Amino acid sequence: MVTYRPARMSPRDVARVGGAGLRSRPLRVFLSALGIAIGIAAMLSVVGISASSQEDLNRRLAALGTNLLTVAPGQTLFGDHSHLPADAEPMIARIGPVTAVTAIGTTPAKVYRNDRIPVAESGSIAVTAARLDLLGKVSATVAAGGWLNAATERYPAVVLGATAADRLGVYQPGPAQRVWLGGEWFTVVGVLAPAPLAPELDTAALVGWPVAEERLGFDGYPTTVYTRAEESQVVAVQGVLAGTANPENPQEVKVSRPSDALAAKQATDATLNALLLGLGGVALLVGGVGVANTMVISVLERRAEIGLRRSLGATRGQIRLQFLAESLLLSLLGGVGGVLLGIGVTGAYASYQSWPAIVPAWAMIGGVVATLVIGGLAGFYPAVRAARMPPTEALATP
Repeated sequence: MVTYRPARMSPRDVARVGGAGLRSRPLRVFLSALGIAIGIAAMLSVVGISASSQEDLNRRLAALGTNLLTVAPGQTLFGDHSHLPADAEPMIARIGPVTAVTAIGTTPAKVYRNDRIPVAESGSIAVTAARLDLLGKVSATVAAGGWLNAATERYPAVVLGATAADRLGVYQPGPAQRVWLGGEWFTVVGVLAPAPLAPELDTAALVGWPVAEERLGFDGYPTTVYTRAEESQVVAVQGVLAGTANPENPQEVKVSRPSDALAAKQATDATLNALLLGLGGVALLVGGVGVANTMVISVLERRAEIGLRRSLGATRGQIRLQFLAESLLLSLLGGVGGVLLGIGVTGAYASYQSWPAIVPAWAMIGGVVATLVIGGLAGFYPAVRAARMPPTEALATP
């Protein structure tokens, strides 16, 4: 007795049969894929536009110093002024989440426009020693001229804050532009723009750390240490800064509290993430309903084809696999098209708003994968229904 075993369908055969089923109804397939694509594009556009807006907001908040903390000396138990240790910077830099550290130090020197102004008239301009990396760490910029470098920090060169330059009447730095500082002439090499994160720099005359120690009687103790930390660890870093900067007398250290902008940023991130999850779920649900509707109608209209294939030896599993493959291919077309459309919409809107265009990779990959999963689930019932259809009943259908 010869036992008949139906031939197995290879993945290539399954794809060809599924593709043939889609090609036989191009207009319906196009409209169904378009519906899926619009749903996925809507989801991806919401994610992309929100991510672009969020990145723009993050950049604006970062400019406000959300992760910037300052450390300064406080007072002793007897009310005297304290000072930070000279090695406070390297000690703070050893804190794991700290990403940047720099410092300034106030000197006893005074600065004047020339050597004929009475000593009592200081104009409230502080002469401050500064590290070379100060500007980048506090997001300050030079309005004219340049910043101190490895050469000028050891010589009588000065950079004026925006307010200090205005009070001294210095607007264009250069070799011929000098101020009377600490009893000798210092050349003005630069003028800073207003520094919103460190307003104390606006009224300062900034000189190099070495020249301040050698010529201006600077004791080398930092008076303000600027510290940047990972945003998620700002509060934790704040808690250990005092003990790290001055282990012997942590109670004599003042540490600024985290910026209110950081709390606003975290609240905004949480709200946007919840919005994205909700809208994305709705879009995927709509796409799944569209796939299910298309496949159910396809089964009802193709009863004769199903009966003929069953009569020619196709098994229930092969019929089920055919319609499931069609559902997955239809979902894949809609998913890929939706991703491309969503990227285009996001890029256009972000460009119109002058935002950085950002479409997260997880959203693109997740959109296609989610579409395939939803499409597979939506096509499962029609595929099972087609497989269970008796050949005689299917062939008798007009």
